[in-house]
Amino acid sequence: ACRTDLREILRAAPDMERALSRLALGRGGPRDLATIRAGLDAATRLRARLDEIAAPPAELAASGTAIGDHHGTTELLAGALADELPLAARDGGFVRAGYSDDLDELRTLRDESRKHIAALQSRYAEETGIGSLKVKHNNVLGYFVEVGSAHAERLMEGGKEAAAERHGLIHRQTMANAVRFTTVELSELDDRIARAGERSLAVELEIFEALSGHVLAAGEAIAEAARALAELDVAAGLAELAVRARYVRPALSEEPVFRISGGRHPVVEAVLDDGPGAFVANGCDLSGDAAAGAGRLWLVTGPNMAGKSTFLRQNALIAILAQIGSFVPADTAEIGVVDRLFSRVGAADDLARGRSTFMVEMVEAAAILNQAGPRALVILDEIGRGTATFDGLSIAWATVEHLHEENRCRTLFATHFHELTSLAARLPQLSCHTMRVKEWNDDIVFLHEVGPGAADRSYGIHVGKLAGLPAAVVARAEEVLRLLEAGDQAGALTRLADDLPLFQAAVSAVAEEGGDAVAADPVRALLAGADPDALSPREALDLIYRLRAAMDG
Repeated sequence: ACRTDLREILRAAPDMERALSRLALGRGGPRDLATIRAGLDAATRLRARLDEIAAPPAELAASGTAIGDHHGTTELLAGALADELPLAARDGGFVRAGYSDDLDELRTLRDESRKHIAALQSRYAEETGIGSLKVKHNNVLGYFVEVGSAHAERLMEGGKEAAAERHGLIHRQTMANAVRFTTVELSELDDRIARAGERSLAVELEIFEALSGHVLAAGEAIAEAARALAELDVAAGLAELAVRARYVRPALSEEPVFRISGGRHPVVEAVLDDGPGAFVANGCDLSGDAAAGAGRLWLVTGPNMAGKSTFLRQNALIAILAQIGSFVPADTAEIGVVDRLFSRVGAADDLARGRSTFMVEMVEAAAILNQAGPRALVILDEIGRGTATFDGLSIAWATVEHLHEENRCRTLFATHFHELTSLAARLPQLSCHTMRVKEWNDDIVFLHEVGPGAADRSYGIHVGKLAGLPAAVVARAEEVLRLLEAGDQAGALTRLADDLPLFQAAVSAVAEEGGDAVAADPVRALLAGADPDALSPREALDLIYRLRAAMDG
């Protein structure tokens, strides 16, 4: 109930800090004063609600104290400002009637003078017998009497002097279809109205300056109240989110731990409209217990579209939420202090500065490797994929080693270089994890689950098929993939291993498997085309020679 009440009050609280800044810079207007009034009124009601809480938490009590008492300022602004306010003070009309006696008197004079104008028009029309006679106003002549040309000839029979003597009309201007006159009485009234309008606006501007000065004199206290409202707004918003989205309170620790059970991506989960449970939750443990598969560096492999990037980002967001004081989207969470969070995810270029996509990737990777310390949290997604295969593999390999041996920070490293998984044999804090998939009826089902182990395929062609590649392109890609997997790729890896001994363990299995497949294919083809029952002795002997040649060749 308290949270609901606070959020309801906060909805009526505008941005007081912005209004205060505009007034301090001399760019404010009546609406900025109204913003201060509404904000202080909300702050007063909020403090009253906080005072009703028995034994409030220290943070809430501190916020109530910071709000302070602004009853005098609120009353002053409420009594001075009208209900409808102009944008700028120079437009006038923003001071409430009854606030200033001098201003009310000037406004009365101005408004009654306008009534006098209407009365003069009626009298002049009656005296001259011209019903179409009008009293008008412009910025050049002020107030004047205007009659049509036909009536003007009758008025000025005997000359302009005769017209002035009969009706008190003084000629001012002759136009094509009308003639304009003035009178002494009209000129005097025009002067009074002009002076009343100018003086009333001047008084309003003086009142605005006085109100602004009062607000600025209390500016520090008002700014402190605005900050307290902002803190309460954030706290109440996070509390509402925690209840609605089933967040839990994380346990914070000084130790470099990171144990998340049932973690979820807060944004992706909110987008899904299938209700609770639609998002597949995953745990993450970077606490350094290598024996339990919880090394501080996780190497995450798996197919495209299986959720690697989502998994990386959700853990980074959980760390941020925990350190800003929020509950986190997880079943349980124990998080050690993270002094810096580094992220190298996605692809972007900076061509204006001469940086390609891969160059930007390397610059960001360099910043991470040069700055990350033992308390940092690092998420890296697809390092080295923007260059040649062996260049990228070499960079990714060295990056993993450096993070493990030099930076010694908690790291999630997603990659399609499956060869990196062989590093687990020599890096004790590296744990291999993969995004699980299921093959069903020649199709792939992404389970979006993280589990121990390593992926053996990336299923990139399947993702291309999902994206809408033509069937012919997909079929040809599958054919090329089979040829590459059974071709000289294994020999290239073997030759590379001679120069990079670190890769020896990674490529030996690939070379053996690829070599067996290459050697077995011709023999199987010959045997498949032979019918033992139909062979003559000579044909059988020829088949033996061909099989031997295929095995040697």
